Amino acid sequence: MKEVFTRERLLEICKGLVTFLLFYFSSYLQVIPIALFNIDVNNYTAGDLAIVNTFTDVILVILLVILYFKELKMEFKSFKKNWKLNMDTAFKYWFIGLVIMCVTNIAISFITSLNTSSNEEAVQSLVSATPYLMLFTAGILAPIAEELTFRKGVSKIFKSKWVYCLASGLIFGFLHVVGSSNILEYLYIIPYGSLGFFFALTYYETKSIYPSIIMHAIHNSALILLSIIAY
Repeated sequence: MKEVFTRERLLEICKGLVTFLLFYFSSYLQVIPIALFNIDVNNYTAGDLAIVNTFTDVILVILLVILYFKELKMEFKSFKKNWKLNMDTAFKYWFIGLVIMCVTNIAISFITSLNTSSNEEAVQSLVSATPYLMLFTAGILAPIAEELTFRKGVSKIFKSKWVYCLASGLIFGFLHVVGSSNILEYLYIIPYGSLGFFFALTYYETKSIYPSIIMHAIHNSALILLSIIAY
C-alpha cells in the first residue's frame, strides 16, 4: 500500500513539473506565428507581440486542458453542484487579495520612486495597440493558463495547505517581475503574490479550479476594460 502511494505521489509531482515546463517553454512557440504571418522581428510592433502572445496562449491552454482533462471534467461537475458556495468563497478571497494588492501597491509607490511594474507597463502598451485582442488574451486565456499552472500545477507538488498557498503566491508573484533590471521591482512580488495566494486558497477550499479561473478572468477583464476606457 505504501509503494502504491509513493508511485502516485511521484506521478503527481511529475505532472506538476510538466505543467511548469509547458508554461515556461510555451514562449518558444512564438516562432510559429512569426513564420506564418511573416512578422519582421527587426521591426517588432506591440500589435505583432499581441498576436504572437495570443497564439502561444491558445496553444498553451489547449495543452494544459489535455493534460488535466479528466480532472477538469470532475471538478466542473463539483462546481456545478456547489457553484453558489464556491463563488461566494472565490469572491471573498479575491476581495481580500485585491485589498492587500492595492494597499501594498500604494506602499511601494510611497517608499520608492516606482509608479508601476514593468509587467504592468508592458500590458498597457499591448492594450493600447490591440485593446480587444488583449481583452481576449489577458481576460480569458491568461487566467485559464495561469490558474492551471500556478494553482493546479503547484497543488501537485505541495500538499500542505499553507505551504501550497504560499508557494503558489510566491511563484506567481515572482514570474510577474522576473527579468526586471530594477531590483526594487521585486517588491511587486508582494501585491502579485497576495492575489495568487488567495486564488490558491480558493482552489484548496473549493476543490475546483473553476472559481479561481472565473475570479481571475473577471479581475483581468475589469482592468483591461478600465485601461481601454482610460486610454
